[in-house]
Order: sequence, then C-alpha cells, then structure tokens
Amino acid sequence: MSSETKLIYRVTFWNQSQVYEVYARRVFASQFLGFIEIEQYIFGNRAQLLVDPSEEKLKNELNGVRRSYVPIHSVIRIDEVEHEGVAKISDGKGGSVMMFPSAHFSPPPKSS
Repeated sequence: MSSETKLIYRVTFWNQSQVYEVYARRVFASQFLGFIEIEQYIFGNRAQLLVDPSEEKLKNELNGVRRSYVPIHSVIRIDEVEHEGVAKISDGKGGSVMMFPSAHFSPPPKSS
C-alpha cells in the first residue's frame, strides 16, 4: 500500500447553516472553478457497540455518493490527520466558528 492511500483528511465545511465534519482519503481542487472535491469517505468502525446518531445521519446522507463538490467559500478547514474520527453534523449557531467572507467568482470580462 502506498503512502498516498494512508493519508486521511478531516474536512470541515458549512452546509445549509450546519457545520459538517467529514473524513476522507482524497481531497483536491476541482476542475469546476471555486469547488473542492471530496472522495472516499471514511466512517467509524461498524463493529462498535455505541452508534453516534450524527454520524449515522451523515452516513445516510452520503450513502451512494462517490464524490462531493463543496464550494470553496464554504470550507472552514482541511486537516491532514493520523486517524479518522467521528464524522458529524453540528448546528452552526452560537459556536465560535464564523464563515469566512466570500467573494463571488465571476468570469473575466470579454474583450471586444
């Protein structure tokens, strides 16, 4: 197994006033301007006795998803980590996380 397949990323981003924290093996800039791509999601061990309802909700939401395109202005943070953790959805209200001011991407003006 190459060292690239061992890399694990924790991606935290905004989605409809909630903060998503997911773990994945591949995260990279998309060919779509202003997006990142997230592939190969990692979820907790199915053999565990305790089940986190937030992680289960995320598993169900991402069931069958091969790749996600997340707007770059929604990304709060991307970390390379040693071990996967619990993926979760948090309420974005009242926390210390604040959305980064975003500029809308627009194509360059056409020259006449």
